[in-house]
Amino acid sequence: MLYRNHAGDRPVVAATATIHPSAVVIGNVQIGEKVFVGPNAVIRADEPCPAGKVEAIVIESEVNIQDGVIIHALGGSPVRIGKGSSLAHGAVIHGPCNVGENCFVGFKSVVFKADLGAGVVIQHQALVEGVTIPEGMHIPSMSGVLTEEDVRQLRSVSPELTAFAEKVRKTNVFLAEVA
Repeated sequence: MLYRNHAGDRPVVAATATIHPSAVVIGNVQIGEKVFVGPNAVIRADEPCPAGKVEAIVIESEVNIQDGVIIHALGGSPVRIGKGSSLAHGAVIHGPCNVGENCFVGFKSVVFKADLGAGVVIQHQALVEGVTIPEGMHIPSMSGVLTEEDVRQLRSVSPELTAFAEKVRKTNVFLAEVA
């Protein structure tokens, strides 16, 4: 379901995007081409800054937003999900937040007040908060990345994980195209 926010902003959805009927998209949300939004996902651009403005949630093309994902932001802060990224089941992206192109955020992981470079892979149930993650880094399942020291300990994404993320992306672009 698509809803306007208190400021009157309505979601703008590309014609080739697919949004499941049980998903909820509210307010100043821009959804690009071939985006798949799965069942029970919630994308809310409805919290204003003190001046009343609601910043945009921008979801670029070929993004995969799976079942139960939540995307929201603190008042006055933007969220961007880069082209070709996948947000797996139950992930939470809470702005201010920038997810670079071709990233993968695993099941029930939380990304808050963070900037992810292109090609970052976050595995399942990880927490990334208040940091910048350089391009091509891997965050293992069940880990927390909360400080610059944590970031320095990260390793590069393996070719196998990059291939997995690409397979997930392609599968969900297909789902957007056939719906």
